[in-house]
Amino acid sequence: MGDKSSKLQAGRQTVAVRGGFERTEYGEQSEPLFLNSSFRFNSAEQAAARFDESEPGNIYSRFTNPTVSMFEQRLAALEGAEDCIATATGMGAILTCILGLCQTGSKVVAALQLFGATINLLNRLVAKFGVEVVLVESSDPEQWRAAAGDEAALFFLETPTNPQLEIYDIAQLAKVAHEAGALLVVDNCLCTPALQRPLKLGADVVMHSATKYIDGHGRVLGGALCGSKEIVRERFFPVLRSGGISLSPFNAWVLAKSLETLALRVNEISKVASKLANECAGHPALEKLHYPFHPDHPQADLARAQQSAGGGIIALEFKGGQETAWRFINALRMISITANFGDAKSTVTHPASTTHSKLDLEQRAAAGISDGLVRISVGLEDPADIRLDLQGAFNAVGK
Repeated sequence: MGDKSSKLQAGRQTVAVRGGFERTEYGEQSEPLFLNSSFRFNSAEQAAARFDESEPGNIYSRFTNPTVSMFEQRLAALEGAEDCIATATGMGAILTCILGLCQTGSKVVAALQLFGATINLLNRLVAKFGVEVVLVESSDPEQWRAAAGDEAALFFLETPTNPQLEIYDIAQLAKVAHEAGALLVVDNCLCTPALQRPLKLGADVVMHSATKYIDGHGRVLGGALCGSKEIVRERFFPVLRSGGISLSPFNAWVLAKSLETLALRVNEISKVASKLANECAGHPALEKLHYPFHPDHPQADLARAQQSAGGGIIALEFKGGQETAWRFINALRMISITANFGDAKSTVTHPASTTHSKLDLEQRAAAGISDGLVRISVGLEDPADIRLDLQGAFNAVGK
């Protein structure tokens, strides 16, 4: 960590504000932004030393950049990881992970309850290169053990899942993965390190779509992979260096600044979301409400054991299917209809017709994506205004 605070035992919020920041000779207070594509060397000998990695230092911003490194170091510290590598998007992070850990003949065991684009990446792209993809429909560890066999290279899951908010037991599945000789990769997008740290529970790699809560303002794209130095440098870095799945320095600067307020934002959003979930529960138009900390959630105890708060996503399952769901969405006056979440502005989407629309009916049903499901991402507006907007939409739906 930069500054004089690097000599102290810093708390996590201090790390979020000052981590990875080394001042230049100009003594700037805010983090510098290095937009250049390449870096000068003092001599031909130094250039050669940088390229053969006998001397550390920046070479080319496709794979080494001070601003990107600052973001990586800050996020790694917050996740409790030895190292981190940043990518252009969250999907780029997943692709980097698969390319780094798998080869032709490898097996990936993944949860069916994944973001729609992730399932498409696994089934339509990764499988083309001779990587076997097995999708498990349940969080039951015995199903994962059976699917893994002796050939699995990695387990991949989200917890909580998007948008069903199912909870996976990270410690238990880490044990199953390791017994099978596989690594456990956890998408921590919905919780972020502010609410959950999968590495502390036994996961080997944590994946992020930094586009969501880490940015938190709907501005830039970004992704990241956190884990041991060995995995990050030996398995992921070569993919980034040659594949060019690179995070831009500007986006890295925005994301590093956003980490300063991550815990403050996510915890405040979680408080509001929890209250709103309680208020929505039991409405006669709903078939079911999904929220990790709500007493009716079947895995509420596990969620409370793994997470420090319930997060900012509420999933509402309406009676009457798509017609009712769309009527509710179209009646909202402030909450934005958009596929993104984790924004300071509250958002809503209908997963079956948007984020998971590329899955067939059977896959959506198996993943728990009903036509009546609506995902709400609570933002930072005045809670009373969010509540009023939801009430108006519920009134439009009726009973």
